[in-house]
Amino acid sequence: MTRTAAKLSLLASACLLALAGTALANEKCAACHADIVAKHATTLHGKAGKDCASCHGGVDAHLAHPTKDNIISFTGKGDVAARNAQCLNCHGKNQKLMFWDNSKHQQNGVACVSCHTIHKSSKPYAKQPEKCFECHKDVKAQVNKFSHHPIIEGKVKCSDCHNPHGTLSKHMITAESTNELCYKCHADKRGPFVFEHPPVAEDCAICHSPHGTKANRLLKEKIPNLCQNCHEGSSHVSTLWSTSNAFGTASTSARFYGRSCLNCHSQIHGTNSNNNRAFAR
Repeated sequence: MTRTAAKLSLLASACLLALAGTALANEKCAACHADIVAKHATTLHGKAGKDCASCHGGVDAHLAHPTKDNIISFTGKGDVAARNAQCLNCHGKNQKLMFWDNSKHQQNGVACVSCHTIHKSSKPYAKQPEKCFECHKDVKAQVNKFSHHPIIEGKVKCSDCHNPHGTLSKHMITAESTNELCYKCHADKRGPFVFEHPPVAEDCAICHSPHGTKANRLLKEKIPNLCQNCHEGSSHVSTLWSTSNAFGTASTSARFYGRSCLNCHSQIHGTNSNNNRAFAR
């Protein structure tokens, strides 16, 4: 037998012994928790050889005196830090969790089991977006508006943009800035352009609300109202719209029709044209 074969044989034997030990340990728990132990065998933790004591701790003390005080419980109320510490014993080395201590979820006392179902599912991953909506009801309302990212359609997941376990960026987004995150899908808006629109280069969220809005293309307001939050000077006839030139009057402004300001300024994110900068050519 070669050295490699011998090592594989020893590894296989160790795995079998570990699984056997797990089965024996779980048999004790099955006396009271038969349904949970049976389900545990089908989960990723069970298949990895983790027994009840791996997560709950003090099984022997619990068997001697069955109370919730001598074992770590992952249901109901309890010490969130202690429960999360058990998970981090194994999962703490995962790169996705390296900023967990600074995350909003950790700071707000969210337990791992608030999102992950350890015993009830063969895969303990949180179901998106339903699980996220349980807490983020404001976002749920936004994604059900007329214009929204296809989150409820299942084409975009919350974790495509956010890392729920924490990042160094605001709102736990998976990029260094909002713009860098948007450019992952909207690369055509990246530039560089000869003539850039300053708010576009600064932050996409100045004009867009990423989860959903009542205006077209995730805009925070309809155009021209959105544009005139900044462009309200006296030049270029950019006075604010009123009852004398808006819809419902005899002299409605032509810039209220079609795409409004975008009828002329179609390259609003930036352009290389030198013809009045943001004009299309």
